[in-house]
Amino acid sequence: MSHVVQSLLTPHPDTWVSRFAPLVYSGGHVLDVACGNGRHTKLFLDTDHPVTAIDRSIGAMDALKRHKALELIEADIETGPWPLAGRTFDAIVVVNYLHRPLLPILGESLNPGGVLFYRTFGIGNEKYGKPSNPDFLLKPNELL
Repeated sequence: MSHVVQSLLTPHPDTWVSRFAPLVYSGGHVLDVACGNGRHTKLFLDTDHPVTAIDRSIGAMDALKRHKALELIEADIETGPWPLAGRTFDAIVVVNYLHRPLLPILGESLNPGGVLFYRTFGIGNEKYGKPSNPDFLLKPNELL
């Protein structure tokens, strides 16, 4: 099984996010976008960061719902309005998700000096499997 497929199936945080998580200052508010099963939400909650986690379906977050430092938002951010308008965060985590219209909103939502963790698939991934649709693959230097 490829590393990418394994990372999608595991409840463990992405190793790259874990490696750089200490860059978020102590107590900094983290936004976990398309949080899925909450693997990155849990990583930051376990290190005493308040977390706002958003996904179109929050059913996989049952184990974390009662955490006092968690704000959980169920919203379809591809078809509805951005539910966090005007709010900013010290770190934003996005892993294995790409919705291009959200990119400028994320930039506006990151506090000065904040940390953006963005890890998703890029052009070339189609050689290895899904996603293979160019709509879901970053182009070279696109995040810059």
